[in-house]
Amino acid sequence: MRSVASCHGEASAVTGWPRGLRVALVGAPNVGKSALFNRLTGRYVTVSNYPGTSVEIARGAGTFGGVAGEVLDTPGLYSLLATSDDERVAQRLLLDGTADVVVHVVDAKNLPRMLALTLQLLELGRPLVIALNMMDEAERLGLRLFPGELARRLGVPVVPVVAVTGWGIAELRSAILHACTSPVPLPPVYGNGVGTALGRLRGRLAGVYPVDPAAFAALLLQGDANAQAAVRRHERDGGRWAIAAARDLASGFDAPAPYRVAVERQRAVEVLLDRVLLASPPRSRAYERRLLDWLGRALGRPAVGVPALAVVLYVGLYLFVGRFGGGTLVDWLEHVAFDRWISPFFERLVAGLPSDAMRALFVGEYGLLTLGLRYAVGIILPIVGAFFLFFAVLEDSGYLPRIALLVDRVFKRLGLSGRAVIPMVLGFACDTMATMVTRTLETRRERVLATLLLALAIPCSAQLGVILALMAGQPLVLGVWIAAVVGTFVLVGAVGARVLPGAPPLFHMELPPLRVPRAGNVLVKTYTRMQWYFLEVLPLFLLASILLWIADQTGMLAAAVAGVEPAVAALGLPADAARIFLFGFFRRDYGAAGLYDLNHQGLLDPVQLAVAGVTLTLFVPCIAQFLMMMKERGAKTALAMLAFITPFAFGVGFLVNIVLRWLR
Repeated sequence: MRSVASCHGEASAVTGWPRGLRVALVGAPNVGKSALFNRLTGRYVTVSNYPGTSVEIARGAGTFGGVAGEVLDTPGLYSLLATSDDERVAQRLLLDGTADVVVHVVDAKNLPRMLALTLQLLELGRPLVIALNMMDEAERLGLRLFPGELARRLGVPVVPVVAVTGWGIAELRSAILHACTSPVPLPPVYGNGVGTALGRLRGRLAGVYPVDPAAFAALLLQGDANAQAAVRRHERDGGRWAIAAARDLASGFDAPAPYRVAVERQRAVEVLLDRVLLASPPRSRAYERRLLDWLGRALGRPAVGVPALAVVLYVGLYLFVGRFGGGTLVDWLEHVAFDRWISPFFERLVAGLPSDAMRALFVGEYGLLTLGLRYAVGIILPIVGAFFLFFAVLEDSGYLPRIALLVDRVFKRLGLSGRAVIPMVLGFACDTMATMVTRTLETRRERVLATLLLALAIPCSAQLGVILALMAGQPLVLGVWIAAVVGTFVLVGAVGARVLPGAPPLFHMELPPLRVPRAGNVLVKTYTRMQWYFLEVLPLFLLASILLWIADQTGMLAAAVAGVEPAVAALGLPADAARIFLFGFFRRDYGAAGLYDLNHQGLLDPVQLAVAGVTLTLFVPCIAQFLMMMKERGAKTALAMLAFITPFAFGVGFLVNIVLRWLR
C-alpha cells in the first residue's frame, strides 16, 4: 500500500523562504517551463544561487487553492543522469527532497521522448504532477491524447495546459495542492533484468535518504558520481557494499548500464502510451501553420538558413540595434534630452556647492550626473533595450534552436557544439550573464573555450550598438571591424579546439515549432531584462564615476593614462584614447561610450576608428565579467585568459593599423 504525501512546507534549503508549499518545475529545455513559471508566479520573481554552486535558480511566490507557496524554476534537464553543471544542480535539488511537489513540464507533441524522465521522477517517491504543455499545438498536428488514462497508468495527476495563453493553469494549481494529500506514486518496474538489478540494489541501501532509495539505486547502477557520493554519506559502511554491488550488477549486462536502463525505460514508455497517444489527420492545417512548419524546417538547412540568418542579423543587429537604438535613440537622448534639459538642470542644481571639486563630483568631466548617469541612460539603456527586444522576438519565435542546429557543424571545428550558440548569442546582450550560461555546456573543455571566446570576441549589446552606430555610415570601416572580430573568433576557436585537451562535444536539443511571437511575451521579457540590466548597470556606472573622480583629483588617473599612452600611440591613436581603454576595464559598455564621445569630438579619422573599435572589442573583459570568469572557471584559468587577451588585442589592433595605413 502506498503512503500518503505530506507537504509540510518548511523553510526551503535553496531559498530560505518562510513556511510555504514548495513546487519545483522540472523539464527538458524548450518545453515552455519558463512560460509556465511566469503563469504560476505572476511578476514576483527573484533569482538566487543554489547553495554551494554558481547556478542560479529562479523563484517566485504562488498560490495553490488558497495555500501560499514558492515555485522553483530548475535548470532544464533531459535525464537525472546529469552531464552539465545546470543538470547536476537540477539533479541535486530533486535528490535533496527540496520540493514538496514536483511538476514535470512536458511537450505534449513529443511524449515518447518526454516520459523517460517522468519514470525517473517517479523513482523519487515524491508527489508528482505532469503538466501536458502545448496541447494546442499537439491538436493542430492531429495528435489525440487521453490524459485521464495516462494519469491512471502513472498514478499521478496529468493536466493539459497551454502556458502561453494560461489555459489549464487553474486546474494545474488544484492538481498541485491535491498531490500533497494523494498516495505517493510507486516506482516503475522494468524488464529484461534491469528491474531485478534495481530491486536488488535498492534492497542493499540501508541508509536514510531524503527521497526514495530507488532513485539513488538507478543512478548508482549507471555509475553516476553524485549518487555514489550521496551513498557514501548515507550508508554506515561508507557505501562500499552498495557501490561494489552496483558494479557487479552492471557488469552482468550485455551492454553499458546507462544504455540498458535507457532502453528499458523507453520500452516502458511505449507501453504507457499504448492507446493513450493516437495520431490522426490534423484537425486544422491553416495556411499560416503550414507556412511556419515549412519555414521552421527550411531555416535549419544551410541553403535557406544561412541567408536568412544574415538577413536577421542585418535587420535586427545592424539596422534596429545599431542604427535605431545606437543612432536615433541615443542621438535624441544625448543631444536633446541631456544637452538641452537634463545637464543644464543638474548644473544649476549644484551651482551653489562650496568648491570646484565638489561640483566636479556631480557635473564635471567625470561627474555622477554628467558622465555616469548620461552614459547609463543616454547611451547604454536605449541600445540594451533595443537588443533585448530583438532577442525576445528571436526567443519567443523558436528561432534560436534553429540557429544552434545551423551552426553546429561550423562550431564543431571550433571545439564547440551547436548548444554553445545560446551563450554566444546571449553574450551580445551581456557577456557576464553569458559566461554564467556556459555552465549548460557538457564538457569542461567546451566551457573553457566558450568563456575565452566570450571574453575576447563577443561584444556586449551596448558596446556593439555604439560601434555599429559609429560605423554605420562608413561601410569599409565596418567591414574591417567585422573581419577582424570574426577572424579572431574563428582563429582562436580553431587553435583552442586543437590545444585544449578533451573529447569533442556532442549536440542534442529539442527543436520547438516556429511560432509567431506574442507581443505580450516579448514585452514582458524585454521589460524584465531591461529592469535587471539597468538596476545592475546604473550603480556600477555611478561607482565608476566616483572612482574616476577620485583618481582625477589625486592625480592617479593622469598617471594611469600616461602609462597606457605608449600602447595607444603604437596603435596610431590620439593620446585621449588612453582613457577609453581604462573606462573599458570598468565596463565594456563604459569604454564604448567613451569611444562614442571621442569620435563625436572629431578626434578619430576612419582608420583610427577602425583600430580603436577592433582593439576595444578584443580588449580585456570588464570587471563584472572577469569576476564571473573567476567564479565559473577558477582564478588560475581566468588570469591565464586575461594574460592572453590583453597583448592579443593590442597586437591585432597594431596589425590592423599597419595594414590600413599601407593600403590607404
